[in-house]
Amino acid sequence: MAKPQRHTGARRYAGPVEPSPFEQARDELFQHIMRCDVVGADAKHVEEWFAETIKYMTERFPELSEQQITELKTLGLRFAQPPKARVETDTASAA
Repeated sequence: MAKPQRHTGARRYAGPVEPSPFEQARDELFQHIMRCDVVGADAKHVEEWFAETIKYMTERFPELSEQQITELKTLGLRFAQPPKARVETDTASAA
């Protein structure tokens, strides 16, 4: 027995979906982090850089709420952390 189709009409293409202001701010922040070589920098310099950059992002994206700005900073700090070194265990190296 055939399954009845839900959508019998033609689908309409709505066009590209614009990213939200938060998504735009996040992507821009990540680009700034990569461009400014924040990853692996001294912790004091990273703190100063983030203070200035988040202030700039707040002015650049006034539609973001305080909670979104805080989340943006948290995501940026995580993104700016250097990659963790891979530690091999004795069992993995013995194999």
